[in-house]
Amino acid sequence: MKGSTTTQRMAHTFHWSRWGQHLAIAAVYAACYELTLYFSFPQWLCTAGLRLACLLLLPVRFWPALVLGEGLPLLENALLCAPRFGAPWAVAQAVPMVVLWMALLKPMRRRWSLYDARGDVRMSMILWAALGTAMITALSTTVRLILALQHTPGKWPDIVPADYFFAYLLGAYLGALTLTPLILALRERFRRLQGAPLTSTVVWRSPLLRDTLCWVLPVLMALVWLAMATHHDGVRLAAQLALMVPVIGLAWRHDWHGTAVGGMVASVALAITANDLLDPATLRVQVLLSLMLSIALWIGARALRRSPSLTAPASQER
Repeated sequence: MKGSTTTQRMAHTFHWSRWGQHLAIAAVYAACYELTLYFSFPQWLCTAGLRLACLLLLPVRFWPALVLGEGLPLLENALLCAPRFGAPWAVAQAVPMVVLWMALLKPMRRRWSLYDARGDVRMSMILWAALGTAMITALSTTVRLILALQHTPGKWPDIVPADYFFAYLLGAYLGALTLTPLILALRERFRRLQGAPLTSTVVWRSPLLRDTLCWVLPVLMALVWLAMATHHDGVRLAAQLALMVPVIGLAWRHDWHGTAVGGMVASVALAITANDLLDPATLRVQVLLSLMLSIALWIGARALRRSPSLTAPASQER
């Protein structure tokens, strides 16, 4: 009898511990989602990078926590704004984007693991996942925009859904390339410590960090100042294009880890120099930056795979 009671208590404790993990993940994800949402705009969606990294790294059993963390703020927003944009928009808005992404990423994770047998990241999988989820984001967000416009015809005549579709497509893809590779690169570098403590000395000895602080950030800050201070469109465009040069330098010296860090800081710098939400010149530069990041990430990962593996094979929990 006593053994049965003990077993029931253990089962009860395990049950609440499991739900506690889900609630903790949901709370942390919701906080990070709100933070990235604050810095996002149509052609640069940081939320896409956070969402993709979580769906790739977290075991599938924790995915409902992501739905909860993203869904509650969206449901609140849908209820509050339903009178302004209409009930069809509110219904569409209440569906978390992470749910739509799961339809693509779950079969991808079943077919391919994030790491190969050597423990190297499958960069091609990440790039295809980023492109596919960007398409889903653009379609879903444009549909919501159309529903909102139909609720009050003629109220926003300047808004063209087709323009926003391409902006959301680019924003989701560039946002994914801004955060997801960076998170994966940091995770890989933490794994290389093999249990050793992460001290300030270890961090400062990183050649990638020193390159970023000593010459990448100063160059980017100077280019941002030039782009914002000049009144000549040609000079501003040249400064924006030059933001990609430090990314190429980091990619040359540090493979795809350097591309991940350089892509993040260059994307932030480019976002700062944008004149408005759909600045045509900035959009063109962002297209070039997205293409350059995709190529550099793929080439860097391929080059790393040809060198002796620095990481032990990693099994991805499903």
